[in-house]
Amino acid sequence: MNPQSTPDHHDTEEPAPTTVPQGIPALDESTRPPSAERPELLIITGMSGAGRSRTATALEDLDWFVVDNLPPKMLSALARMMTASGGAVHRLAAVVDVRSGEFFADLVSVLGELRTQGTDYRIIFLDASDAELVRRYEQVRRAHPLQGDGRIMDGIAAERKLLTDLRERADVLIDTTDLTVHDLARTVREKVAGEAERPLNLTVLSFGFKYGLPLDADHVVDVRFLQNPYWVNELRHLTGHDAPVSQYVLDQPGAREFAERYVEALVPVLDGYVAELKPYVTIAVGCTGGRHRSVAMTEVIAEKLRARGQQVRTLHRDVGRE
Repeated sequence: MNPQSTPDHHDTEEPAPTTVPQGIPALDESTRPPSAERPELLIITGMSGAGRSRTATALEDLDWFVVDNLPPKMLSALARMMTASGGAVHRLAAVVDVRSGEFFADLVSVLGELRTQGTDYRIIFLDASDAELVRRYEQVRRAHPLQGDGRIMDGIAAERKLLTDLRERADVLIDTTDLTVHDLARTVREKVAGEAERPLNLTVLSFGFKYGLPLDADHVVDVRFLQNPYWVNELRHLTGHDAPVSQYVLDQPGAREFAERYVEALVPVLDGYVAELKPYVTIAVGCTGGRHRSVAMTEVIAEKLRARGQQVRTLHRDVGRE
């Protein structure tokens, strides 16, 4: 079992106790496969409204296979599926909670079955204060799954009582009372999935203004301030990929300086995207037809971004349209 962790505290984690929770048989270490071959199973549970769905989404963004509102008895079958898939599915997260109704009572026995069959798992428990849970339910104007004809607080109290033992067994406890959506995603990334911040996936895209702006552009750069190679007869039939066109564009006064200063200006922006967990960014570089100036400038900007350690691909939307 891993140590419990709450994102509200930043102390060094204490070593986990070696005792096995009551009712769950110990796993025979001699039967374990090597750690590199072991599938990973996360059981996401906790209080309704505490962020289970957000946690599931964060794990999906980290390429986990996620199943929501799973009846507990299906856990064993899913664990076997990971083993039988030949590595196709090796990281599985299952959201199991009181929405499964009477089936939820099967969870304790199923956890024992998982240990018996040699399946490692971790329980991630999401919690929040009663006041915050009430606020969230009132905000979305939905009933708590256990409140019946009573009040929201009745449902919260019933759920807390039902989940007491499971909360004590949790490997990771996340209190989301004061967490934003981005804070929760960051906590899941660091505390649950054990992953550092992923690099941005940057796309630098050339385009022609006369064909319209790219719909997915986060930044638009206009390079029509440079002289157009289209009006040079020996360059007209070429593109910005060709050395004569690239040289013509970049040797103009201010061209290389513009590229260098633009990339420098992007540095704090890209750092902010990383902090806000925005993984995909598109920079659109436009000229009139998207064939000469924008193509040459796109390649230079991409090269300078790569030199700063960014992961960049280039696309040229409108080359060949004329």
